Amino acid sequence: MLYYTTYERSPKHSWLVLIHGLGGNSNIWYKQIDEYKKSYNVLLVDLCGHGKSKDKYTTVAHYTFAFIAKEVLKVLDYLDIKSAHFVGISLGTIVNHNIAIISPERVETLTQAGAALKFNRRCKLLLMIGDIGKKIIPYMWLYSFFAYIIMPNKQHEKSRSIFIKEAKKLGKTEFIKWFNIVKKETEQSYLSFLKLKKNFPTLYVSGVNDHMFIDFIKKEIPEIQNCKLLILDKCGHVCNIEGSKQFNEISLAFFKKYSDTKEEVSKCRKAI
Repeated sequence: MLYYTTYERSPKHSWLVLIHGLGGNSNIWYKQIDEYKKSYNVLLVDLCGHGKSKDKYTTVAHYTFAFIAKEVLKVLDYLDIKSAHFVGISLGTIVNHNIAIISPERVETLTQAGAALKFNRRCKLLLMIGDIGKKIIPYMWLYSFFAYIIMPNKQHEKSRSIFIKEAKKLGKTEFIKWFNIVKKETEQSYLSFLKLKKNFPTLYVSGVNDHMFIDFIKKEIPEIQNCKLLILDKCGHVCNIEGSKQFNEISLAFFKKYSDTKEEVSKCRKAI
């Protein structure tokens, strides 16, 4: 099972499940945890090959996002978490899409930060370069190169350095396994998510300087029901770090809106 960490207030409080990005781990939520745990139960997982889950999946030759999503759901089953608010950053947003596809009844809301929905021409070129060089070029060269392309500005330096530092723990084999599914399954995961009959309250949060993904997000979001996009100033791809104060305020207000709605519905049912 995936390595996980919990911060529990009480059974009465709603759960937040935080899913990190490629090369990161639960540490990338360090600017959210203290605020989130004041009002919610919080679950953080280290995805396969990442963080303290690094050596747990070495016998798995290939990943799929469906497999990853099911591994996250195993943790929820183990902890007897019936449903939760899911929060993802970058790669974590793709995992969230797949959780919603596989087990929609478990999803109360989705908060998608720096979401990867589709790839622009620059992304596709980078993926092609990565595909050619992934077996012969040291993976940290590729990862660092991608990190600088996605987070090029001086204001991105802190989040970029965090992801590069954590990615050193990933290892080449795990990097290739993840690279392959990102390349093959990202866009299909989003298209499958759009076909779901259930409309989840969904909040997309992006930095105005997230130049690799924001154009597609702006184009796609109006087509999704019960969905809202907020763009943070002076932020890039990793907006939960670069714009943490705004991100925390926005996401907490979003959780509260739908947690309160759920509580009111429950009270009405009991009264009836």
